[in-house]
Amino acid sequence: MPNIASILKDEIRRLAKREIKVEIGKTKRAVLQCRREIAQLKRCLVVQTKTIAALQKHLACPAAPAAEEAGEKPRFSARSVKAQRTRLGFSALDYGKLVGVSPLTIYAWEQGKSRPRKAQLASLAAVRGIGKREARQRIGLNGIAVAEEN
Repeated sequence: MPNIASILKDEIRRLAKREIKVEIGKTKRAVLQCRREIAQLKRCLVVQTKTIAALQKHLACPAAPAAEEAGEKPRFSARSVKAQRTRLGFSALDYGKLVGVSPLTIYAWEQGKSRPRKAQLASLAAVRGIGKREARQRIGLNGIAVAEEN
């Protein structure tokens, strides 16, 4: 008859293997679940990266003026263009340099024959808040008398 000690050892070994197999099975299932979640997160990351790139490309367009960001559109008035030019003491040529358009465009705006585009409207809005000194510095007329036109 076999030794009782060897039978007990065999039985203990068999039960230990069974318990280890059960525990390893739980761990394997957890690892598989984690791998699935990681793969799903990687797919989401790729989609979000593409979305961010598209948004950055969209935002790379010229920045909107501060007034439009605040929800207010800059308004245009032919009289205000003439009044601004007169207030600064600029000729149509100098005021055109300041705003970034030709003198003929300034005259057309003042007479109401045309309206500025969005970018030009933003330039006009930016000029509204500056004084004579700053305006002269912007167009490079430091200390030079500017010819006044009526």
